[in-house]
Amino acid sequence: MENPYVKQFPDLMAGKKILYVHGFASSGQSGTVTRLRTVFPNANVIAPDLPIHPEEALSLLYKVCEEEQPDLIIGTSMGGMYAEKLYGYDRICVNAAMQMADTMKEHGMTGTQQFQNPRQDGVQEFYVDKALIKEYKEMTERNFEGLNAEEQTRVWGLFGDEDTTVNTYDMFSERYPLSAHFHGEHRMNDQSFMHSVMPVIRWIDDRQEQRQRPIIYIGIESLSPSPFPLGKEQKPLPSCQKAVRMLIEKYQVFFVAAAEGNQYDTTASWLTEYIGIPAWRHTIFTHRRDLLYGDYLISKEKEDDTMATLIEFGSDTFKTWDDIIEYFARLGGQ
Repeated sequence: MENPYVKQFPDLMAGKKILYVHGFASSGQSGTVTRLRTVFPNANVIAPDLPIHPEEALSLLYKVCEEEQPDLIIGTSMGGMYAEKLYGYDRICVNAAMQMADTMKEHGMTGTQQFQNPRQDGVQEFYVDKALIKEYKEMTERNFEGLNAEEQTRVWGLFGDEDTTVNTYDMFSERYPLSAHFHGEHRMNDQSFMHSVMPVIRWIDDRQEQRQRPIIYIGIESLSPSPFPLGKEQKPLPSCQKAVRMLIEKYQVFFVAAAEGNQYDTTASWLTEYIGIPAWRHTIFTHRRDLLYGDYLISKEKEDDTMATLIEFGSDTFKTWDDIIEYFARLGGQ
């Protein structure tokens, strides 16, 4: 059966190296590695099995980085903790376990443990004792020690809002401003990867390639029956989420709302709930849409002097989001 979420993007990260750093008790043969290789068929995904001892694992990762010079590093859970330390590279830390020793004790990761995925050395189990937990504690005490202003622009932190295993968002976001919550649990699945991690990878690849995509502004009033969504109970219009997921594949998408003082938080909260990562740092509050320079403006409001091509939502031509999907599908990214 065809996977409804995972798609291939042959042009993204093409010819580049992606280093994946796996989590605790996992390996380089995890489902995330398979997903990365499926989504980016023209990228070289490097995924070493990490030693159990943290100093050995970090030494191995330093060596891999020196030899391979990855264009992007993605680390999940414990791997996110390691990825944060690999300074000098673009990195995405997903549900980073920045207090690994505490996590091991709190969630019963002691005693004899089974590896969740096959490893190249054939080892199937390992043992966690107090000495090993102490090693991880000493490792995490050195978190953020290489942090500087440049690193803060190269590290993205993504944290699932239903993660019951790791909760280090506050610690991470205090150091790295490019941190956000996404809808998901501790373990990434196809949906959370495609909807939340994939947009960030696209932004990174665009920046690395100095790629300029056509710009689409979306008036928030066109996403909901209410001009200003006042809470999560205000549901989005049919097909608008599908449209946003389609549009971000070809365009640089921004969301526009009126600059009303009492609407900032509720609007941002609504976008976080129903649009997610694509709206993160891509929301503009303004009363002057006529000053927005771009290619298209999707708006339910009549705009007289827009500098972008107006897509008047609700008009005879664009009555629904399905009409907008069809229109932009014909344009093919133009």
